[in-house]
Amino acid sequence: MVANRPAGNRPTLRQVAALSGVSLKTASRALNGEQYVSPDTADKVRAAAEQLGFRRNAIARDLRNGGRSSLVGLIISDLSNPFYSRVARGAERHLRRAGLQLISASSNEDSALEQTLVAEMLERRVSALLIVTSCSDHGYLDAERRLGLPVVFLDREPADIVADAVVLDNDGGMRRAVEHLVELGHRRIGLVGDLARLSTHRERVAAFEAALAAADIFDWHRYVRADCHDAAHAERAVREVLAVDPPPTALITTNNLITTGALRALRGLTERPALVGFDDFDLADVLGVTVVAHDPERMGECGAELILNRLDGTDGPPRRVMLSTELIERGSAEAAS
Repeated sequence: MVANRPAGNRPTLRQVAALSGVSLKTASRALNGEQYVSPDTADKVRAAAEQLGFRRNAIARDLRNGGRSSLVGLIISDLSNPFYSRVARGAERHLRRAGLQLISASSNEDSALEQTLVAEMLERRVSALLIVTSCSDHGYLDAERRLGLPVVFLDREPADIVADAVVLDNDGGMRRAVEHLVELGHRRIGLVGDLARLSTHRERVAAFEAALAAADIFDWHRYVRADCHDAAHAERAVREVLAVDPPPTALITTNNLITTGALRALRGLTERPALVGFDDFDLADVLGVTVVAHDPERMGECGAELILNRLDGTDGPPRRVMLSTELIERGSAEAAS
């Protein structure tokens, strides 16, 4: 017989104890797997808990016992981008092995929303934060960092605070892309990039400019477009760049979603420019897209490693981990040369 309780209310430990006929303390010990509870009593309490649908509040228990929360927060910038789902997968796998759980939310590249999401996670007493930031001002984290909250920035490092970060070798990856196209004989090379305010965009454009200058190519500004944060905007930008007279003979796209938009814009063209995309993506090998590749899951794993080190008491200056990139030739740049 199920104990009566108001519909919609979560069952309490007191109701579990009453249904199983034991004291509140015994019910608590049984559900927490503590000693001094007979197997028969433990089975009876667990059966009552299952019958009632009772779930322990692990966060409250940990904090009440002086421990830390088992939750780690992850703020990503774009839930629709597969890059970030792979980052989350790497972080989650690594944290789970250490007994921690990852909870994530997307800021949609909105700095105000990012701050709100961080505040909400802190209210849930997360033990650490992983952030793909959209902000230029991180003062909202100062108080928590002074209290010892581990914070690791992924993909985009902050400009106004010194903190642990895991980033890509944007400079090296972009230079290899440009040098590859120059070696194939291209002189009119365009670039379609992400939001101009993002550090990753600025780093890749700076490397693009430096690599072109090293090849004595300086008339490139008219072939560059920014603020293309999704495939639709990228498709329009690529069409716009290809309408320049004379058009570019090669294009570099600075992330996977932009590459998708470029492929749509190039579909059906008889004379297609060479194409190199930054970030690998599903079916890129099937479509024959040359890319600057890296391992997003490794980024998540490295971020989790830094978090675990800080939670284990590692002091010292903030660490900056840079992950390597690799140019993978698949034909979209080579065949068009």
